[in-house]
Amino acid sequence: MTKTSLICGSIAFDKIMQYHGRFGETLLADQLHRVNVSFLVPTLRTEYGGCAVNIAYNLKLLGGDPLIMGTIGQDGGEYLDRMEQQGLATNAIRTIAHAYTAQCFVTADLDNNQINAFHPGAMQFSHENSLADYLPLRVAIIAPDGRDGMIKHARDCAEQGVPFIFDPGQQLPMFSGQELLTFIDQAAYLACNDYEFEMVMDRTGLPLQDVAARLGALIVTRGEAGSDIYAGGEHHKIPAVPAAATIDPTGCGDAYRAGLLYGIANDLDWPTTGRLASLLGSIKIAHQGGQNHSFTQQEIADRFEAAFGYRF
Repeated sequence: MTKTSLICGSIAFDKIMQYHGRFGETLLADQLHRVNVSFLVPTLRTEYGGCAVNIAYNLKLLGGDPLIMGTIGQDGGEYLDRMEQQGLATNAIRTIAHAYTAQCFVTADLDNNQINAFHPGAMQFSHENSLADYLPLRVAIIAPDGRDGMIKHARDCAEQGVPFIFDPGQQLPMFSGQELLTFIDQAAYLACNDYEFEMVMDRTGLPLQDVAARLGALIVTRGEAGSDIYAGGEHHKIPAVPAAATIDPTGCGDAYRAGLLYGIANDLDWPTTGRLASLLGSIKIAHQGGQNHSFTQQEIADRFEAAFGYRF
């Protein structure tokens, strides 16, 4: 059986800027209806990001077989080269010649407050991709992406019998309660953080037990409180792994989801799958950016054993 994991999601650049002041000292509370301000940002860095590539990067390090299906813009050549150098397959990535790659512009102040602007660019054309050319597949994930693309890829997976994780993330507010119910009924698994899952329950009108009953597994992450996996009528409480340092949470959820995909593709049990996912999130948070950490398969096996007392 193939172990290929299809990863449908965004491919993006993150432009990170640091303002050496405080927004609260510049933004006047009684003048917010007519804001016209400029912030001097002496530092600027570009991070390679996007949920799909972040997930694939971690899964590849684990020894998995990720296939990214997404869209990139006319400015994405360097990013494609970087993926290929990392051994990531790029044949399912479509270049949209008349658009720019999705980009998030982040300005942070000294108190770590952020003002963000997101340009979806090529991501808006993700629905032009089709998974039919890449069968057979062991599992897929529908991660945050263009709205039409998420709907199409979920439908395609369901029609082709490909089990998938629905991971709505920051795109969740785009979907109505009925649309979320459709995703849940099509998906084998749902992965959300605790805030997102509260929104899922509010919009669908379903309590946790009813959502879990419709799925092969419901995964709810809770940051430093660990995560919960509800599968087969059982509740698995997954502990958080203490991090060496808390540097940057960007991409931690994506690293966690790579662990889920690896566990599913390799038929690991849910407690082991969740613990592996938790360990990956812990490793990622100790590094800046979503793809600047690294480990060998031997190192991850040793760290897993040290954390949990057995090997996966």
